[in-house]
Amino acid sequence: MEQVDVLLGLQWGDEGKGKIVDVLTPSYDIIARFQGGPNAGHTLEFEGKKYILRSIPSGIFQGDKVNVIGNGVVLDPILFAEEARALSESGHDLRKRLVISRKAHLILPTHRFIDAAQEAIKGGAKIGTTGKGIGPTYTDKIARTGLRVGDIHSDFARKYQEAKERHLTLLEAYRYPVEGLAELEAKWMEAIKYLEEFTFVDSEEYINDALRSSRRVLAEGAQGSLLDIDFGSYPFVTSSNTVCAGCCTGLGIAPRSIGQVYGIFKAYCTRVGAGPFPTELFDETGEKLCSLGHEFGSVTGRRRRCGWLDLVALRYTVMLSGVTRLIMMKSDVLDTFETIRVCTDYEIRGEKTRHFPYELTEDVHPVYRELKGWQCDTTKLTDPNDFPHALKDYIAFVEGEIGVPISIVSVGPDREQTIALHPELLPEGHA
Repeated sequence: MEQVDVLLGLQWGDEGKGKIVDVLTPSYDIIARFQGGPNAGHTLEFEGKKYILRSIPSGIFQGDKVNVIGNGVVLDPILFAEEARALSESGHDLRKRLVISRKAHLILPTHRFIDAAQEAIKGGAKIGTTGKGIGPTYTDKIARTGLRVGDIHSDFARKYQEAKERHLTLLEAYRYPVEGLAELEAKWMEAIKYLEEFTFVDSEEYINDALRSSRRVLAEGAQGSLLDIDFGSYPFVTSSNTVCAGCCTGLGIAPRSIGQVYGIFKAYCTRVGAGPFPTELFDETGEKLCSLGHEFGSVTGRRRRCGWLDLVALRYTVMLSGVTRLIMMKSDVLDTFETIRVCTDYEIRGEKTRHFPYELTEDVHPVYRELKGWQCDTTKLTDPNDFPHALKDYIAFVEGEIGVPISIVSVGPDREQTIALHPELLPEGHA
């Protein structure tokens, strides 16, 4: 029986998961998203074109692969329809390549209003939500009042109306206006009809049947491990489990079915929205990282906060998910830096530690190690043997600190700008 390989972001999201899923997809038969919603934006670039995926797995561009939206995902029919239609118009017809779990929860129009209302009443303590309704949808899921994809074929009108009335009662209590709801609802119902054109499956049975048939599965995570609802920088987190354990509950597979765990990280750190960020830079260096890295959200367009690589946090997320292979993204953004700093420890109230603390407060100060920059253009390199010595030293330093090999380095956004350091560590059949 085959095992499921898992691909995760190890920081605060935006690590470049979509690109790497696309690069690894030829080695797999099925690509499956297991959590998150349309607040996740996976950007892919190849053949001179740029694509942004929000709910659809990043393996969709490889024509002979099946893509699965798992039960752990929350799905907005409107945004899904927009995304799927745009892909279809660009020559990527999804109907034969995409299946959707009946147990995936639906984001209702009123969920967006609740999201906005709850953020508004927080005042200065805003979480920085994308306003897509993801949190309220997961809230309904846990409260056992949510609507699922499978409900579309099961007394849907009644279930929808009951959920809507509950939400309107809540919005009335919040004293939050619902102007525009009727128009949004009409658009949503039209998108539901489009959604019905796709195949609905019991994804847990589908995935496990595939494994028994020796088909290879890659599970694609959304957001980043430091946004995990249990282990992230709470309360500035997302509403799902973004670590490897979320793959088991989000697809319905047993822990023993997990094979390799690919952990993706940037050669520096970024974060979108509110929340603590120990290595954040507020100076010209931070602005330079933002500019060179084009650090703006693919879905929201929001500017990403930038800082040096944080190895305390990286060790923590590697530990949580049992990462077996590291993938370093955007090393090329550091090409022009004379000196590169890396946080190796935290200092908390005068004491050094390598443990990720319960809370990242103002008492947490990064302890840095300075490394020499390579100061040359790496974006056209294709062979790791041609890497400048300083880049090789940077890679070796991170590997030594984390204790896990870096199997891939990305030196640009294009599919072709992806260099395998240890081809023997990549999935069988990978070019």
